[in-house]
Amino acid sequence: MDQTVLIVDYGSGNIRSVQKALEQAAVDAGVPAKIVVSADPARLARADRIVLPGVGAFADCRAGLYGIGGLVETLNERVVAHRTPFLGICVGMQLMATTGHEKGVHQGLDWIRGTVTALKPKDKSLKIPHMGWNILNPVRPHPVLDGLRLGPDGLHAYFVHSFRFETKNTADLVAVTDYGGPVTACIARNNMFGTQFHPEKSQKLGLGLLANFLRWSP
Repeated sequence: MDQTVLIVDYGSGNIRSVQKALEQAAVDAGVPAKIVVSADPARLARADRIVLPGVGAFADCRAGLYGIGGLVETLNERVVAHRTPFLGICVGMQLMATTGHEKGVHQGLDWIRGTVTALKPKDKSLKIPHMGWNILNPVRPHPVLDGLRLGPDGLHAYFVHSFRFETKNTADLVAVTDYGGPVTACIARNNMFGTQFHPEKSQKLGLGLLANFLRWSP
């Protein structure tokens, strides 16, 4: 039977790009999967896997998420209580934090303790937002990164962001990239995984990561 992968459509994110990438990753991985897009809490409650994309500012994405009745409550029930495999992308990852410091200070989902703060590279010549292709340097092994070519000679991921996730616990950090200093690229805790970069735009690396996510049994 096909597993249902639900992309949360709360008005922020490259929804169609994420959907197409997941459909291709499912084919590549040989994983029967139905990729659906919805903000309906009832459909979310039945999903086998959940993907939360996000583009824009933390405050705006948070407002969109919390503005849909029952959505955050169902997310907490499915992801935290029932440990449904979850993938947060870009601001979707940042929303997993305790607080976000963009356009004021705002409470996040607090699934992975940490703060989202302005990106401040040590090299003042580096532009903000950070936009472009970077390698990933693993901090610890994780099944969602299994088999991917990482490190100095590894594949590149596509980043576009002005804020960064600072994890409170180093155990939640999976990979970093370099942009005038180390910047969080991947985080994980239990059944939750997050990427600051966009796997749906990261070609071979991104499709491999999404395929791993579809196979992942946390």
